Amino acid sequence: MSIQTQLKNLPQKPGVYIFRDKDKKILYIGKATSLKNRISSYFSGAHNYRIEKMISRIEKIEIKKTDTVLEALILEANLIKKHQPKYNIKEKDDKSFSYFVITKEEFSRILILRATELEKYQISSDLNVPPLKATLYNVAFKGGSVAKVYGPYTSKKQMQIALKIIRKIFPFHSLKQKTEKGCLDFQIGLCPGPYAGKINKRDYQRNIRGIRMILEGKKKSLLKKMEKEMKEYSAKREFEKAGEMRNKIFALQHIQDIAFLQREESIVDDKLKNIRIEAFDISNISGAYAVGAMVVFKNYEPEKSGYRKFKIKSVRGVDDVAMMREVLERRFGNDWQKPDLIFLDGGKGHLAMAKRLLDSLGLKIPIVAVAKGPTRKKLDLYFANCRRDGDLSRLCNDENLIGRIMGEVHRFAISYHRKLIGKRFKKVK
Repeated sequence: MSIQTQLKNLPQKPGVYIFRDKDKKILYIGKATSLKNRISSYFSGAHNYRIEKMISRIEKIEIKKTDTVLEALILEANLIKKHQPKYNIKEKDDKSFSYFVITKEEFSRILILRATELEKYQISSDLNVPPLKATLYNVAFKGGSVAKVYGPYTSKKQMQIALKIIRKIFPFHSLKQKTEKGCLDFQIGLCPGPYAGKINKRDYQRNIRGIRMILEGKKKSLLKKMEKEMKEYSAKREFEKAGEMRNKIFALQHIQDIAFLQREESIVDDKLKNIRIEAFDISNISGAYAVGAMVVFKNYEPEKSGYRKFKIKSVRGVDDVAMMREVLERRFGNDWQKPDLIFLDGGKGHLAMAKRLLDSLGLKIPIVAVAKGPTRKKLDLYFANCRRDGDLSRLCNDENLIGRIMGEVHRFAISYHRKLIGKRFKKVK
């Protein structure tokens, strides 16, 4: 079956994909919020030499659908650990991987450590293996030891999101101190309070067991076990505990991992990681209290030190294009670091205005104007100075990235607008 035929049959579902060569050897394992979009992106646009070389060897695409992106993240890590595909291992130095660590204490904690941090601890001689190949460590750990290590994971940020989701279902104590005094997590329910006597050791370990089973990809088995325990509580007329277990089961069955949809890593050339992206938006009420906002992204993350707010001074009435022009003129009137790519909230009119302005300044910066489509579920994109085969071509067309950045600049603009209105109303009073 040709690659193009395989691409047509891919689902718009989260999961894990496996690329194999002609000898059925695994080349690469990855996760996706949308298997169809993610895998198709490999076969469109320009990539760096390493990725192009891998793509040229792909003969078969396998997929494993998951219910959630969280499960895709965990499945990907478990499969990478098992198979250690060539292009996964070469993509990063071992030291840049991260791991979930479960400590061996009376009340275990769950930590996220990079391989370099893990290497600081003494590994027992019978398990003296590199972090990437490890399945279980007995590691001296500041007076205790490590019970389990799960990984490798390629994104520490996504691990933090995952642990935040899991902890809402299975809370645990996270402080080194053996007390909940002054612990915010305890106050908001993320810590069950083992040292405050709010949970017994058996129930606490049940939470840790739940986390371990999730990290081992055993969600279905975990749900069956929890349903059995819920029935046992009911039979014993321990209805409060049965209710708690029922709530955990519901939460586990309805995991909301929308945060992952904003953070799917793009397959781009390493040299694009330092690209400076600036995005601009306008917020006003029928032309009144008009403000502009600028956000900066670098390495695919917000660089908040570069955020800027603008009160619109020269425009009266409803004219978004003129307001955006004022913001851009003021932005480029300052001696700030120049962007490599610009996103504007707006359509063709905004794009034409911005291109004329940059041309007059002798700048050839790629511009993408972003407007909501008729259904408001799809983005309409308009381009200027964006070469189809250039290094920036994937970023100019990456709707996940564009949606995330435009969502951030919109939030920032609205926040400033509301703050400004609030100040005006206070003056009136």
